[in-house]
Amino acid sequence: MLDIALSFVTDELNSYLKAKTGITDDVVKLGQVIDDNGKYALSKESVALTLVNIEQETTTRQQLPESSFVQGQNVTLPPELRLNLYLMFVARFTLYDQALKYLSHIMNFFQTRPLFSSDDYPALDPKLARLSLDLQSPNYDQLNQIWAYLGGKHLPSALYKMRVVALRDQDAPDIGPPILAVNNDLTSL
Repeated sequence: MLDIALSFVTDELNSYLKAKTGITDDVVKLGQVIDDNGKYALSKESVALTLVNIEQETTTRQQLPESSFVQGQNVTLPPELRLNLYLMFVARFTLYDQALKYLSHIMNFFQTRPLFSSDDYPALDPKLARLSLDLQSPNYDQLNQIWAYLGGKHLPSALYKMRVVALRDQDAPDIGPPILAVNNDLTSL
């Protein structure tokens, strides 16, 4: 699901940028900022979308498994793992003002579209249901730490928190025996 959520955001951003600027190629690319050799992995004249952190959403965490009755059998699914993803958009352009221009477009895009739902965006996988993105404002120390663990020198960038990506293994449900009778005798309790 992580790949589906980030690919969706990348595709939507590229469509917006093509319409806004008249470019024909995709500018936003999903991937690393720095490669294993310490060199920029993103090409010039592009924006990288990279995942910098994952945190569990604890305020809406489900504690109990979900049970349902499907085709005469009791199906139990584990609770969803709800995640918040921290995404960094890094602009690498030959001309500094171009980097700032594309970052401005990206921030405008999320300012006018802070919420994506599968009802409004058919390209969004229905399993994701909805995604929201909030601009984050790391202080100087946090920004320095982010760039240090990315392994590069600072480039124009923006950090967003994407809420809530839910993961659940749909392929391995716990299937119980079919329910054949209901005991209404309360005296046996």
